[in-house]
Amino acid sequence: MFEAHFQSFEDRGEHAATAPRVAALRVELKRRGLDGLIVPRADRFQNEYVPPCAERLAYISGFTGSAGVAIVLQDRAVIFVDGRYRLQAGAEVDGDIFTIENLIERPPTLWIEQALAPETKLAYAPWLHTLDGAERLAKACAAARAYLMPVGDNPIDAIWSDRPQPPLGAVVPHDLRFAGEDTTAKLARIAAEMQKSPADALVVSDPQGVSWLFNIRGSDIPHTPVVLAFALVPKQGRPVLYVDLRKLGNDMRSRLEEVADVRPGAAFERDLAALGKERRAVRLDAGTCPEAIARLVVESGGQVIRGSDPLAPMKAVKNAVEIAGARAAQQRDGAAVTRFLAWFDREAPRGALTEIDAVEALESFRRDTGLLKDVSFPTIAGAGPDGAIVHYRVTRKTNRRIADGDLFLIDSGGQYEDGTTDITRTVPVGAPTPDMRRAFTLVLKGHIAIARAVFPDGATGAQLDTLARQYLWQAGLDFDHGTGHGVGSYLSVHEGPARISTLGTAPLKRGMILSNEPGYYRAGAFGIRIENLVLVTEAAPVAGAEKPLNAFETLTLAPIDTRLVESALLSGAEVGWLNAYHARVREALAPLLDAPTRAWLITATAPLPPGAPR
Repeated sequence: MFEAHFQSFEDRGEHAATAPRVAALRVELKRRGLDGLIVPRADRFQNEYVPPCAERLAYISGFTGSAGVAIVLQDRAVIFVDGRYRLQAGAEVDGDIFTIENLIERPPTLWIEQALAPETKLAYAPWLHTLDGAERLAKACAAARAYLMPVGDNPIDAIWSDRPQPPLGAVVPHDLRFAGEDTTAKLARIAAEMQKSPADALVVSDPQGVSWLFNIRGSDIPHTPVVLAFALVPKQGRPVLYVDLRKLGNDMRSRLEEVADVRPGAAFERDLAALGKERRAVRLDAGTCPEAIARLVVESGGQVIRGSDPLAPMKAVKNAVEIAGARAAQQRDGAAVTRFLAWFDREAPRGALTEIDAVEALESFRRDTGLLKDVSFPTIAGAGPDGAIVHYRVTRKTNRRIADGDLFLIDSGGQYEDGTTDITRTVPVGAPTPDMRRAFTLVLKGHIAIARAVFPDGATGAQLDTLARQYLWQAGLDFDHGTGHGVGSYLSVHEGPARISTLGTAPLKRGMILSNEPGYYRAGAFGIRIENLVLVTEAAPVAGAEKPLNAFETLTLAPIDTRLVESALLSGAEVGWLNAYHARVREALAPLLDAPTRAWLITATAPLPPGAPR
């Protein structure tokens, strides 16, 4: 009935290939006089999501998650993943070859200090590590009395005989009616920032920033419409965009050359070295920029000035056009999700649906809008115990039939030119157990606490994160991921610098869009997550307030399943928020739905009376 166009269900894990690949890597390392290699999941641009040709971590370990690091030595190997991927890594990685460590509790630097033998020569590729990250590795190696050895060509590439070619997706314009600000105005803002800096030029190494600055989009990375490119913005003169010229049509190149010099990607390293030879000072973000860039400048005689990426907060604060686009995209996407939820509610009890069926159906409903450009990430659709795998990706091998008594977690999103969406809903198949309802309600209470938060202007995500966990904590429960991440405007579904997390130190500014997604996961049983996107706005006036206050406007519009709500656990204010949210959902979505789905929506969003479980 349905078909997925933007995602596949092939098993990317190559468990059986791990042993010969690790053996071949060890031979290659020995040939070079090296004892080991550190393998991050990164590309030259430090992207979270990388093109197939940069999937070195997956190639050598079998682990396909979006965050992890491996260290391969001659006599042992270890892979580091965070809590989101603990179960996934256990399933994908050959435990006879790799030991699995917690990326947060015992990061690679600590492991190196504690486990690396003196005199060990540990190789790393400077293009695949940030400047800060490489310095931390060097410090750890020094503490172990080992050596951190830079390599120009990656040893994995030497053994990867069928490595995919680099992507050549066409560069396309991101129209002003979606961007809301032209490149000239953005460059003027960067120029004003540069006047405060002693640097002669700014390196823009993040493709999200490059794509935002030049109002361009691409298809180099699956589901993330960025162009893989670097840029240099001098204090005086024209900026330079470095991109594979095969990606540019004549019209696109002419358009870009109105505001910048356009040069092939290979010229970037040459120009960095030239700046160094001229004794120029180059500003870069040491937390996101590859160490190789700093090396090129310094080893040529130049100076590196560290400073946070000025584009990141500019990009994160959406303008009025982007905010209007986000609201339109959320309404359109919410109608598609609601059509899916109504369909699922009808079909799942019949016992024939699988996880793949659900993914294909939801994508189809989004494509029916006529405006979907892509999904914003591979849909996470976990039934029963699969829902407890935080970033579960269904394959034909793992595809589970959705059964009576399951909780079904579906986390998905769409890429539209006017906005990027990300939503998670958890729904019961048949009658949920009291335990499921209690856990769901505790998660919902945390979600509502974030949605209703009022906080001082300049507060950080770290200051708010506890709000989402407090009710779970009181029950001795928690979730092993951040509460929320920034979201781009037809860019990456994960955008910095702000996030709602214990690590979220960037101030939350009006105009930022973030996710609100607390959860709970019981391994082997079920997973729960409730996710909406929220916009940072000015709070309603508060009598006697002594400082400016902000709040969140919930952007996502789709029913939250009240069959999983234990009303007795909710306060009157929490029930009031849920009922008001569902009233908004009905009002916004009903005109976009067919009659049967509209009728389903009215029932699904019926007001919930306090103290009356459903």
